[in-house]
Amino acid sequence: MRCGMRQISSRPEVAQRLTTERSISCRNPENRSGVFPQKRKQDMEFHNLQFGIEDEDAELIPLISAEDEENINNERTPEELPILPLRNTVLFPGMVIPITVGRDMSIKLINDAHKGTKTIGVIAQRDAEVDEPTPDHLYQIGTLATILKLIKMPDGNMTVVLQGKKKFTVAEFTQLVPYFKARVSDYKDTRNNAPDIELKALEDSLKEMSTNIINLSNNIPSEAGTAVNNIDSLPFLTHFIASNLNAPTREKQEILEIKNLRERAEKVLKKLDGELQAVKLKNDIQSKVKSDLDKQQREYILQQQMKQIQDELGANPIAEEIKSKKQKALGKKWPEHAAKTFEKEIARLERTNTQSAEYGVQNNYLDVLLDLPWDEYSTDNFDLRHAKEILDRDHFGLEKVKERIIEHLAVLKLKGDMRSPIICLYGPPGVGKTSLGKSVAEALGRKYVRMSLGGLRDEAEIRGHRKTYIGAMPGRVLQNLKKVGTGNPLFVLDEIDKLSRDAHGDPSSAMLEVLDPEQNHAFHDNYVDLDYDLSKVMFIATANNLGTIQPPLRDRMEIIELTGYTTEEKAEIAKRHLIPKQFADNGVAPDRVHLSDEVIQAVIEQYTNESGVRGLEKRISKIIRHRAKQIAMDESFTPEVQVDELKKILGLPYEKDRYTDNDVPGVVTGLAWTPSGGDILFIETALTPGEGKLSLTGNLGDVMKESATIALAYLKAHSAEHELTAEAFEKKNVHIHVPQGATPKDGPSAGITMLTALASIYSGRKVKKYLAMTGEITLRGKVLPVGGIKEKILAAKRAGIKEIILCERNRKDIDDIEASYLSGLTFHFVTEMSEVLHLALE
Repeated sequence: MRCGMRQISSRPEVAQRLTTERSISCRNPENRSGVFPQKRKQDMEFHNLQFGIEDEDAELIPLISAEDEENINNERTPEELPILPLRNTVLFPGMVIPITVGRDMSIKLINDAHKGTKTIGVIAQRDAEVDEPTPDHLYQIGTLATILKLIKMPDGNMTVVLQGKKKFTVAEFTQLVPYFKARVSDYKDTRNNAPDIELKALEDSLKEMSTNIINLSNNIPSEAGTAVNNIDSLPFLTHFIASNLNAPTREKQEILEIKNLRERAEKVLKKLDGELQAVKLKNDIQSKVKSDLDKQQREYILQQQMKQIQDELGANPIAEEIKSKKQKALGKKWPEHAAKTFEKEIARLERTNTQSAEYGVQNNYLDVLLDLPWDEYSTDNFDLRHAKEILDRDHFGLEKVKERIIEHLAVLKLKGDMRSPIICLYGPPGVGKTSLGKSVAEALGRKYVRMSLGGLRDEAEIRGHRKTYIGAMPGRVLQNLKKVGTGNPLFVLDEIDKLSRDAHGDPSSAMLEVLDPEQNHAFHDNYVDLDYDLSKVMFIATANNLGTIQPPLRDRMEIIELTGYTTEEKAEIAKRHLIPKQFADNGVAPDRVHLSDEVIQAVIEQYTNESGVRGLEKRISKIIRHRAKQIAMDESFTPEVQVDELKKILGLPYEKDRYTDNDVPGVVTGLAWTPSGGDILFIETALTPGEGKLSLTGNLGDVMKESATIALAYLKAHSAEHELTAEAFEKKNVHIHVPQGATPKDGPSAGITMLTALASIYSGRKVKKYLAMTGEITLRGKVLPVGGIKEKILAAKRAGIKEIILCERNRKDIDDIEASYLSGLTFHFVTEMSEVLHLALE
């Protein structure tokens, strides 16, 4: 018999020939990977039984026929059966399965049944993980089975071959030990009312879909298709397919319990359709993968052939590229450790397959090594007079800053080792910090590099990535050095105070090694993975706010403060630098536009409010662009720009804080520092009936609120000294307000201003006119110094202030300001809070 299935029930002599080593264990049944069992050597005998074998004394007949099926259904079901629990499998009527029995109760059951009627009941477990099942762990519907073969194993287990007969339902368990017994009754299918033509269509569909799955699957024997087509019983066909479905036990049990033949066949057909789609998808994926692999293999072979042809012709571009690298390395000036690394890596590149991803990584790494300026330095020009001329030419004012830079260059000239300290130019925006670095580079004859650090938050931007990562590259420090081609450029680190951090690390910590003269001679970049000497690079950092710079990083730099420009300095900068630059940028000849001193002064005072000159440059550019439009449109105009025209060109003047008369007690003018320069602010107070409470408004910070509390406590403690009554503090609530509430304000420098405002409102005495003040206070009545004096003085002068009260220890800050900038101002220096009140109150 070539293919087909034997009638096990009607040909017992065939069944007795069955020997098998296939094991679907009750404890650990074999997982099935397809719709039908896989063909393996150890499965061959059971496979031959399932699908039919050639037998010299037997004809080719179906495994089960409609007559056998009827005989099975007509057999009497015993009233009581021993029950064998199975896990991970369901036995269907007509099917033959081998199982390995290992549990003591199961072994006892099989031995007793084999000696007796050889008839048992088989029921699937609900949960396969349960080792010692109870009746609650079993389904109610099972299959009557006959023991066909019993094989005892050396390990004590036994393999038993069972054939399913008919379905039954458990009425009651009558015995639990040594194994289960139960009273059972037939579980008969309902009468099928479906037309024969419909059942025939279902049968054909099942066979067709099963055959398609078998043909598409590489792991299902081809005999399975013949076996399926030889089955002429629809009930057995559904059982045969359901038994071999790649489905969990729960779903197989559901199929077993369906009484209606049509519904059962449709359920199996639906599961087969899912299996067919899965097999098709799997084949599609395998086909695509194979196609991709074939393409890669073809390309590799072609590349190898091309390489061989190029070698024969002597025109291999890969070999030429490697040769070019070696030639470049011969003339390269670099340290010994870099040369050794290059030799090792170029040898590795020659051994690497050109089609591998590692080849590209290695090639890029060698290019970086060759492009870096290891021991290549430009010659410095230490002509200090020339340097001073360049600085004076490019920057007006900033005398102390330029003097410090000249001193720095003088030290470099005398030392001769070129080790450069780190300079940090600190000041408000627009005062020329970045452009100073450019001028120093020109004065020294060094290449100029600028790296913006604003918003940088990844440490790898400084140190680079490991070269094993995809898309790895050196850090921006070495990238910029590679770009300029020298190892000693002037390197401007712009906005170093705006470095941030995130989950990728802290770049400000990585900058510690870059900016430490004791460490940066061996700077380690993760990509290059070699020590690189940065000690000959002249670093100049710029910052607007020192408070946000990490203290260890700030400690490695020499801070040079750039204060804001006075009105006179701004006017001179505009005439020397800004106006000529805007003429060139806007294509306007200098003789077509003339800006008088009066116009420049008006622009500075009425249309800008800053410490630097960036806003002033924008206003000048606007004026020149207005003239450029008139020139381009052939409009009539005079080259001289009049003050009256500014309103038309620039719009309404800037409404900046000006001094206002203190006509009522409790209003005092203070001086404040902002990142964009100095400014004035007003402290306003008011008394209301109450219990002596203090209220603060105006978006004030904690330090400023503490200053108000200290001032009030001081006045209460010294009320008699300042002719104030205790009743005023106890029966009046005081409210302190600082206008422009949308702007956050903090700091201790408004201390004496708040003290004066409180003393004024409680005493009813007005504050002197045209007076402003700044200083910190203590609870003992002392006045302490504050910072930002130059910016504050310039703001006071712009606002029309005539007298200023400062701490005595701030006198040195006034001495540092040129006397011409202080004309029209009177300064009062104090040490005690009582002196402030004596000077301020009328």
